[in-house]
Amino acid sequence: MNPLVRIQPRSADLGDGMLVRRTLPNRRQRMVGAWCFLDHAGPVQFEPGKGLHVGAHPHIGLQTFTWLIEGEVLHRDSLGNEQLIRPGQVNLMTAGHGIAHTEDSLHDGVRLHAAQLWIALPPEHQDCAPAFDHYPTLPQWREGGAELTLLAGRYGQRTAPARIHSALVGIDIACDEASALTLALDPGFEYGLMALVGDLKIDGETIRTDELAYLGKGRGELHLALPAGARVLFLGGEPFDEPVQMWWNFVGFSRADIAQAQAAWERGDERFGAVGDGRARRLVAPPLPWRGPGDTRLPHT
Repeated sequence: MNPLVRIQPRSADLGDGMLVRRTLPNRRQRMVGAWCFLDHAGPVQFEPGKGLHVGAHPHIGLQTFTWLIEGEVLHRDSLGNEQLIRPGQVNLMTAGHGIAHTEDSLHDGVRLHAAQLWIALPPEHQDCAPAFDHYPTLPQWREGGAELTLLAGRYGQRTAPARIHSALVGIDIACDEASALTLALDPGFEYGLMALVGDLKIDGETIRTDELAYLGKGRGELHLALPAGARVLFLGGEPFDEPVQMWWNFVGFSRADIAQAQAAWERGDERFGAVGDGRARRLVAPPLPWRGPGDTRLPHT
């Protein structure tokens, strides 16, 4: 059994007082199965007149997976979708060949708490047509003092409705009283747990809020101890055969994938299209990190 690896978050500022804690990707661990990005946003109480406002930006080669815990966020994309997401719901945007979108608080001056994840698309799906899906209802059940919500994939006899393309699982665990849980694991999956609220114990070892505990694979079960009020994000999946490349908002399997997407965004190519009436603020991509013609490396974002 692999030893537990602790991954410390790093902070990123999205503006208006919105700080996120990012644990994936990380130099110590790039992915957990197909899960390749994890931001924990909030909980934050915005000041009057302020909120979450993320300008138009592109994606390729991934699915964005938004799990909302508090607040209301409006999604708009270049396919013409406009969808409000509320607590307990999931937005799943499949970028594939290319899509652009914006994210905005429905009301300024309110609380917001969410997890933003990306799922890397496997090679056979990385260039698929873009799509968007909204899931207002998810499988839920109770174990002792904990309520579990199956966000993605399968667990036991339950299957989440989200349309994904890799073998994986995602579960939100929220406790209204102190709880001891035993989770059944697939030894072929690698797993990670992030403490969103409160600390937790994994086989007696304490994991602090916003730490990601990476468990590797080979385990058949996991013993958790959670205090009242705790909330945990549990992720797992089959490890990718081929590591993905990531730069800014792009995921691909080569330097060329990334460079072509960035060039298309910079020149306003119709590959990504316009969001709404096209007047939304467009985010500017950072310069590509190439050091020379023969350099195929990408930084660990």
